[in-house]
Amino acid sequence: MARNLDIALIRTFLAVAERRNMTAAGNALHLTQSAVSQQIARLEQAFGRELFSRDRRGLKLTPAGERLQGKARHLLGLNDEIWADMTTRRVDGPVRLGVPFDLAGPLIAPILKGFAGAFPQVEISLLCAASPDLTQALARGEIDLALVETPLGVTEGECLAIDRLVWVGARGGVAHLKTPLPVSMVAETCAFRPAVLAALQGQSRDWRTVFENGSIDATTATVATDLAVTAWLAFTVPPHLDILPAEAGLPPLPSFAINLHLPAGDAAPATLELARHIREGLSRTRLVA
Repeated sequence: MARNLDIALIRTFLAVAERRNMTAAGNALHLTQSAVSQQIARLEQAFGRELFSRDRRGLKLTPAGERLQGKARHLLGLNDEIWADMTTRRVDGPVRLGVPFDLAGPLIAPILKGFAGAFPQVEISLLCAASPDLTQALARGEIDLALVETPLGVTEGECLAIDRLVWVGARGGVAHLKTPLPVSMVAETCAFRPAVLAALQGQSRDWRTVFENGSIDATTATVATDLAVTAWLAFTVPPHLDILPAEAGLPPLPSFAINLHLPAGDAAPATLELARHIREGLSRTRLVA
C-alpha cells in the first residue's frame, strides 16, 4: 500500500539536520522546541528508525538519517519548485518605464536588476527625460508607467517618497561665489528649474545657464570641474560632489515628492509588477529629508 510523506516533517528534519539543534531549528521554523521534537519523533516512528543520536557536541545524524538527508533535500526542493510554478502568476511581455535623469542611476538601476532577475521574460524599456516630458509621454501612451518629481503637494500620482532639493557644487569649489551664478539644470524642462529660479529671484540673485543639454553626465562633469552649481535631490548627490551648506549664501530650496504614475486604464501584469518592485525599492531607500 502506498505511503505519503508529510512534507512538513521532512522540512523540520532538514532544519534539525543542518543545525544539529532542535531549539535553533525551531527558531528558524517559528516552532517551539517541543513541537520540533514531536515532529522528529513522528517521522522516526513512521520510518521505524532513529534519525538522530546525541553526543557531547549535540545531535548527530544516524546512518539512516544520513541516507534520508540527501533525498529529503531533493524532495523538498521539488516540492517548493512545483508550488512556485503552480501558484506564481506568469508575468511577461514588454513594459516601458519613464524615469527622470537624476533617478536613473542611484534609484532605478538596482530595482531594475532585481526585477529582471525575478521576471526574466519581461522586456524592459527605459526612457530618461525630465518629469514634465514623462507626464506627457505617459498621457500619449508612449510609456507604461513613470516616476515623476514634483514640488511637495503638487501631484496627481502616488507619492512614494519625499526628499529635499539641495544646492550641489564641486569639492572646495567657488562657483557659488560667482556673479552671475552659473547654474546647470540638465534640461530646460527640468522639474526643479522653476523652483530654483524662483528661489534665486527671491534673493535678487543674478544667474546664467550653463549646459542644459539633457545629459546628467554632462551636468555632473560641469559641476565637478567647478564651472557651475546645480540642484538635485539630496539622496542622489554623488559622493565626489558637495551639498552646499546654508553658509554658501544660496537661497533655500523646497522639498520635492517622487510620485509613481500609472496609465488611466487597466495596466498589464508586467506594469503592475514593476510598480510593486519600485514601491518596495523606494521603501528601502534612505532619503535625507
